[in-house]
This record gives sequence, C-alpha cells and structure tokens, in this order.
Amino acid sequence: MSFRVFETTFAGRKLTVETGKMCCLSNGSCLVRYGETAVLANVTMSQKPRDGIDFFPLSVDFEEKIYSVGRIPGSFRRREGRPAESGILSSRVVDRPMRPLFPKDMRNDVSIVMTVMSVDPDCDPTIVGMLGAIIATCISDVPFNGPIGGISVGLVDGEIVLMPNAEQNKNNKLDLTLVCSKEKVVMIEAGAYEVPEDVMLNAIKTGHEEIKKFIEFVDEIVKEIGKPKFDFQHIEVDHDMFEAIKEFAVDAVKAALDTDDKTERDARLVPVYADVHAKFDEIYPEQTAMIDECLYKLQKFVVRSWLINEGKRVDGRGIDDIRPLSAEVGLLPRVHGSGMFTRGQTQVLSIATLGTQKDGQLIDGLQDIYEKKYMHQYNMPPYSTGEARPLRSAGRREIGHGALAERALVPVLPSQEEFPYVIRVVSEVLSSNGSTSQASICGSTLALMDAGVPIKEPVAGISCGLITDGDRWMTMVDIQGIEDFFGDMDFKVGGTRNGITAIQVDIKVDGLTYDIIAEAFEKCRKARLHILNDIMAPVIAEPRKELSKYAPKMKNLKIDPEKIKDVIGKGGKVIQKICAECNVTIDIDDDGSVFIAGLDTQMIEAAYTIIKTIVEDPEVGAIYKGVVTRLMNFGAFVEIAPGKEGLVHISKLDEKRVAKVEDVVNVGDEIVVMVTEIDDQGRINLSRKDAIAKLSEKQNG
Repeated sequence: MSFRVFETTFAGRKLTVETGKMCCLSNGSCLVRYGETAVLANVTMSQKPRDGIDFFPLSVDFEEKIYSVGRIPGSFRRREGRPAESGILSSRVVDRPMRPLFPKDMRNDVSIVMTVMSVDPDCDPTIVGMLGAIIATCISDVPFNGPIGGISVGLVDGEIVLMPNAEQNKNNKLDLTLVCSKEKVVMIEAGAYEVPEDVMLNAIKTGHEEIKKFIEFVDEIVKEIGKPKFDFQHIEVDHDMFEAIKEFAVDAVKAALDTDDKTERDARLVPVYADVHAKFDEIYPEQTAMIDECLYKLQKFVVRSWLINEGKRVDGRGIDDIRPLSAEVGLLPRVHGSGMFTRGQTQVLSIATLGTQKDGQLIDGLQDIYEKKYMHQYNMPPYSTGEARPLRSAGRREIGHGALAERALVPVLPSQEEFPYVIRVVSEVLSSNGSTSQASICGSTLALMDAGVPIKEPVAGISCGLITDGDRWMTMVDIQGIEDFFGDMDFKVGGTRNGITAIQVDIKVDGLTYDIIAEAFEKCRKARLHILNDIMAPVIAEPRKELSKYAPKMKNLKIDPEKIKDVIGKGGKVIQKICAECNVTIDIDDDGSVFIAGLDTQMIEAAYTIIKTIVEDPEVGAIYKGVVTRLMNFGAFVEIAPGKEGLVHISKLDEKRVAKVEDVVNVGDEIVVMVTEIDDQGRINLSRKDAIAKLSEKQNG
C-alpha cells in the first residue's frame, strides 16, 4: 500500500490519518494525528481459527508510552511495564463498542494495539486511539460491521462541548465518552456531577451528530484503500440438531429455568444436560460438543421468548420490579466504615479506610504526575459465583468495575479543605448474580457515611436490560446474571436524587435508539430513588458526625510557603521534634497546606498551636506552654515554639517575690507563660505570673 494522507475536521480541529508508511505487515494500520496527539493503531489477525474454543478471541491493548509526554518512566527499570490502570480503562473503552461488531462465530485471533506516541493535553489520546483502531479495522481485511465513531462530550458552564480541551476540563461537569454508528448509539461511558437525564440525552444526541460526519470520512477512506474482507470459517449451530433438541428438551429447560435461585437453576439443568446427551450423543457422535452449544442456545431462546412475548422473567418478577433489597452498616468493628448492600443473590460488602496525606497514590502516567486522594477498588473472588479456582490479582473487568464505582462517588466527595483525608474504599463481592458494580456503588456510599465522610449526597446504582426481536424491543430493570448473558444490553446508571454521576453501557446488538436510552434513563432513575429513599436512608440517612475511634484524627492549616522551611527546620529537626513530642504525623504540600494527623485530638491541637506559633507572630495576651532554655540573674528564657524564644523577667516568674530564678524554674522545665509585649525589635516579653493568674481566673469563673 502506498503512503496516503486523509484529512477532515473533527469537533473543530484538524484530524489527519496516515496510512501505507508504517507497519506494512499488519492487516490494517494507520497513524492518527489530532492536534499534537499522535496514536499508531494496528489490527492483526491469525490466518487460521483457534481450535477448541467457543468464543471470538479478540484482544485490545492501549499502550501508554511515557516518551509521548517527554518524560522518562519513574519505575526502577525506567521502562514501561504492566499497563497502568488508565491504559487498561482506555483498552476497555475501545474493546466494548468494537467487540459486538465482529462476527460472533469467528474463531481467528484478532489483536488491536493502539500505541500512544505523542500527547497534546488538549486532545484526549483515548479518543484518538479509538478512532485509529476503528479506521485500521475498517480498511483491513478483518471482518467487521463498521464503521463506528467515538467522541468525548463535556458540559462547561451549562453548555455542551465536544472534545473539551485542558482548560475547559477544569470546569467540566460531564466526562462522556460516546460511540455511535450512523443510526444508533453503540456505547456510553460517563462520569458526571449530578447531571439530569434530559441534559445527558441531549449531550448524547449532540455528540452523535459529530460522529456521523466522522463515519462519512471513514467510508471515503475505505472506498479508496479498503481491502476485501477475509472469508473466515463460520462456526454455526446445526439447525436440524437444534430443532431436534428443542423439541425434546424445551419443556424441561423451561422448568429448570423457572426459579429465582441461581444455584437451584444450575442444579436443575444438570439432569437436563444428561438426558439430552444420553439421547443425542449416539445420533451425532462427531458433534457432541455442539450439543452443549444447542442447549445454551435453547436457554437463550426460552429466556428471550418469555420476556418479549409474555413479559415473564425467570424469577417471576414484574418487568420493572427490583429483587429484594437490604442494607447494613457498621458490620466490622475495627475498620473505619463498612456497609453491605444486597440485591437478590448479589451481595457486596464495602470497607472505607481513612488515611493521611502520605497514603495518597502517586500516578505517573500520560497526565502530569499527581496524587490520588480517593481510591475505589473492586474484588470479585471465585466463591462469589460458586466457582472453585485459585485467586488471581485484579483483572481488567475488576479494574473497570472499580473505576466505574469510583467515578460514581467522586462528584459527592468533600474537598481536601473540608475533609483532609486520603480515602480508600474496597468493595468485596460476596455473591454475584447480576450488576455487582452497581451494588458496590450502594455499598460504598453506606461505608463512606458509616466512616463519617461528609459526602454531599448519597449515591446508588442500578442496571437496565434490553431484549430485541426485529423492530420489537423491551427493557427491564435490575437484570440478573441470566438476563445479562442472554439479553442485549447492560445499561448501568449511578447517581443521586439530583442526577447522574456515572454511566456504563454494554450492548450485544448493533446499537441503541434514543427511545431505548430515554426509557432506560427513566427506569433507572425511578429505581435509584427507591433504593436511596426506601432502602438506604432508613439505615443511615447522613454521614456520622464523628469518625471511628480507630481512624486517624486530622487538622489542617494553610501557611505562607516561605515559612515551610521554618516548620521543617534544618535537617528536619523542628518537624521531627513536633511529631515526636505530640505523637502526630505532619505532611506539608508545596502550596503551604499542612496536615496534622494522630489518634489524640489534644495532641493534634498542641501540634497545631506550635506550628501556628512558628509561622505567625505571637499574640499579646495569648498563653503558651513553653520550655525553659536558659537561666540568667534577671530572668529565664523560654522557648514557646521552635525558633521563638522570649524572656520571663524575674519579677514575672511567680505571684510572690522571687529572690533567685533557680528557686522557681530550671532548664528543661515546661511552664505556662503569657505574651505581654513584643517590642520594635521583635523581642518577646513573657510573664508566668500573669499566665497563672489568668488560668486561675478561668478555672474559678
């Protein structure tokens, strides 16, 4: 293929696609430039199908190269290693809309790799990588039902903005990633600051209009340089076999599926499978593996037929009914906060931990190096689905679900000025039968309020499903596992009473209409309000007023950055002394933010007072606790704060006459003193006599 360059305008900026110059051995490749962001996208496919599998083997990787932002990796080896969570999330956001558009019965390995080579802070590399992956796949010989297009949509000062830049993102209330075909919406992923449903739908429609222009651009590229699509080996269920098994076993499958208990359903299917194999293994001796595929297809047929033809769900619920719900808090005595949320057989226990500033997570990625002050992590162990297999580290799905719950809760968290803690929430999935990510949002809200985190509003999450049959479609709220497996959509929405804070939509069809999206929004809104008002509020209506006795207590103040060196002292001597004497930890940011943490509030106050005294001039009339540093014939010098010393004249040492200084104090003694004067040269005069009198007056009065 010869070198070609294609250009268009996308959301007001020039988009350039280069092909035929790099990566000549890929099935499809292109370098996409948008602003100064450049992402190289490649798609490759194996020549032969993989044997012994019953799924389409697609892998999608988003490679974040630190050289793209002009930095050397901060790791020990100084090279990129395992993908950062941001890279994994970018991979997922490209994988989810593209996967349903590949042939479901193809078994050839397909690999999509997006390599970020240059990053412009104003041009999101995730969207650029997605556009490159779509173009590379469309011009390749890999079978794909495209093109589609993606875009980022924001809400700045009440106005919808396409592909918001870095400056706009500082005041952006919506981070919406949208993927569409010409006619329908293929994927939605969003984080939002309580955005109403009608505003969200308008943002989707606005983004879709721009995507349509991109799709026309891709169509033109494909016409000019697109390769003929590969004729792969189709894996199809034998129609006659399926019809025979359906006639034999459909009633038994219906009886097995007709229960609200997943465990019982699985147990009922075991003899059904045995009976079908006993009859059909001899009839189809070389296609025994296909029998299981037919049984899977038969279950799918039954569930979908019940739903769209009869309005019947496997567990007997109404279409808009939610499974039994319950909420609990304070389950674990030694943790800082805990909450458990149960929906049917889905159960998630969330634990909140409060930490000091040093517990923040340092992020070294394509953005500037920064610290995360809120972390949400999600674990789904094998026992949650009744499986017996070894534990593994968090996979892409777990990282994605944790990020979704994190997005849902970030908009309601207090600022660092209001609540100067690092917060970690861990959601442990105890039992899984549908939409554990949304249960983790509910459980985490409970845990945060139980921990005393002053969140602005409680957040809840719920999912909505979809069944389509030609032009007919129907949605149902709170889908369980079997409806997710055999249905066409998992539409997850988290939010408060005021609006949406997070969305993640996965589909298995060619797209969603605006009517489907609007109905899903409304059903999720009603269900969310029910969960918030009727289930969560009676358990804990607002954050606890006091933190757990096991949580660190904290106080913060802001000082002049020029004074930081005074608080730290030479070689850290001053700050170490304060920490040791007050049994606290102190963290200081470059902007002068000081965070004091400990378990004893009185000692925190003492450290706070010391720091205030260091950075501010002592106040005349204020009382301090100081240490005697030197004795003179005429009085004693007392240090009221590191580097701040004053004189107590012998006449001010006691309420009675003092003959010798040593009769009252010695070096190293702790005494209370009052500041009586600060002269023109900054010298501090102190009085023990006046301090004792004032404290006695307070005590008696």
